[in-house]
Amino acid sequence: MNHNPAPALVVLPTYNERDGLPQVVLGVRSHGHDVLIVDDASPDGTGVLADQLAASDGGVAVIHRPRKLGLGSAYVAGFRQGLEGRYGFLVEMDSDGSHRLEHLDPIIEACAGRGGLVIGSRYVKGGTVAGWPRRRRFLSWAANRYCQLLLGWSVRDATSGYRCYSRSALESIGLEDIRSSGYEFQIEMVHRCLRHQLSIAEVPISFEDRIAGRSKVSRAEVLNGLIGVLRLRFQGRS
Repeated sequence: MNHNPAPALVVLPTYNERDGLPQVVLGVRSHGHDVLIVDDASPDGTGVLADQLAASDGGVAVIHRPRKLGLGSAYVAGFRQGLEGRYGFLVEMDSDGSHRLEHLDPIIEACAGRGGLVIGSRYVKGGTVAGWPRRRRFLSWAANRYCQLLLGWSVRDATSGYRCYSRSALESIGLEDIRSSGYEFQIEMVHRCLRHQLSIAEVPISFEDRIAGRSKVSRAEVLNGLIGVLRLRFQGRS
């Protein structure tokens, strides 16, 4: 286990991530951070593998959920468990290898220095995206521009899933009030941090399209995200 005064917990939501999970978990542990895997009853046996990883390493824990309940709700479950412990920082990270381990410590260190939320950003100076076709790049850019225009903020990469929250930030925004269960969760969390006047910083990352498994983002998820931004604009003023 990590013995730093304010250790970090990396939350890894999983659904059919058996191929990439061991490498990510071992990489995070090699950086001295603990891991919490939140598995949504993956039919490929990811949950069983997660239990094996936890049995061999006291710095790894697992939450098993009965079915696929959404990325956002998985992170909320992980954050709640992390806040019950001694963690000063809680990290969102993908289980498929698209988030490079070399960026993990800089993101956490930036959060330790500033508090609030630090986003691993593809769209600030120094950030890059590799492996995406032109259409996917455009959709990602357009989604973030859409957020900027409708919500009036300057955050460049509100959809990034590589980020770190300080403990105090998560305690401030009210996890019990989070409405988003899917990928629009990332946008809602940025919105809530801004509404609570918390610090938000972006540090550049090099994003690489998933190394293992298949993307879980469907057209329905994209549509829900667009609707979610409208909801935040006109109703989400909590």
